[in-house]
Amino acid sequence: MPQPKYLTDIDKILEIPEQERKKLKQITEKFVFRVNDYYLNLIDWRDPNDPIRKLVIPNEGELSEYGRWDASDEDTNYVVPGCQHKYKTTALLIVSEVCGAYCRYCFRKRLFRNDVKEAMSNVDPGLQYIENHPEINNVLLTGGDSLILGTPKLRGILERLRAIEHVQIIRLGSKIPVFNPMRIYEDEALLETIREFSTANKRIYVMAHINHPREITREAKLGFEALHQAGAIVVNQTPVLRGINDDPAVLGELLDKLSWAGVTPYYFFINRPVAGNRDFVLPLQEVYRIVEGAKARTSGLGKRIRLSMSHTSGKIEILAIENGKAYLKYHQSRDDEYGKFMVLDCPEDAAWFDDLPGSERFWKRPKKRTDDVVSVNELPDMPRAQTQTRGVMQA
Repeated sequence: MPQPKYLTDIDKILEIPEQERKKLKQITEKFVFRVNDYYLNLIDWRDPNDPIRKLVIPNEGELSEYGRWDASDEDTNYVVPGCQHKYKTTALLIVSEVCGAYCRYCFRKRLFRNDVKEAMSNVDPGLQYIENHPEINNVLLTGGDSLILGTPKLRGILERLRAIEHVQIIRLGSKIPVFNPMRIYEDEALLETIREFSTANKRIYVMAHINHPREITREAKLGFEALHQAGAIVVNQTPVLRGINDDPAVLGELLDKLSWAGVTPYYFFINRPVAGNRDFVLPLQEVYRIVEGAKARTSGLGKRIRLSMSHTSGKIEILAIENGKAYLKYHQSRDDEYGKFMVLDCPEDAAWFDDLPGSERFWKRPKKRTDDVVSVNELPDMPRAQTQTRGVMQA
């Protein structure tokens, strides 16, 4: 199958009525829009509430002032430009600000803006930091999308990471396995790179972002199998999103199809309260009920999933929400509070840890570690200038 064609001009999508395109144009002038014809073909254009459509086609709610640009205070995790170190054993390299799909719910929606730059074309500072910190045994290449990088550039980064003895696991965060699976199974150089650097003792993990079972197509399965044959391990994480997968039957089907394809269900996330994301946010108690309903429909393999919030203070696992109480624990912790158990009142409309009365007792917002990082939560609204050049694929 030929590589799909990418579109950055919403006026070229004729399935959207002209009047609607005019309304959406103002959103694409503020936030980057980029999609391809393969993924567009998954949309049922007869259904105005089609979930695949909602994932990539702009919506007017994106102009809402709800939320913060950096809801998990990632700017406090940077140790050098382009590299975050929040948890002791894990480092993040922001290797690309370009995505395959600019998903409309994205928690890093700040990267859709021209006045925010977190990815570094020069990854040397981050690699040097990782080399100097032997406690780091796994590294996540993220962005943006790590698999949007050209194979030669990606290979160069993997080669340098594999030269660092204490880095055991390399993770590739990406939507590409379902957004452009041909990028994977038709690129033999990419698969050979994975074969070389994913070994029996030091694996490469692909952290897929699959939100809906309809994304698991024949082509996506070919991509999964190519990655498996190359020695990579594929896992999946998705937020639970209003209007997209907020249905136990849909999430249950997703868990089944992932397990059948050999893709490990990893995390269901609470959608972060990011600016422009209000239309996708659900109350915590509703998400909990949906997830438990989904787990009831699948096997023990699907039940491996964890429901979590990626909060400033750590990954907070939601164990239960019953009778107005939230039962939580730190699954990951910035301040070594691993396993700390918390019981808090949970109002019906609470949608984030900060919304739970008394949550402020358990954490304190940290300060930035480096002055080289923009504090995006202090940025003014971005002028509505054209941003389409950000949609050009970078190699």
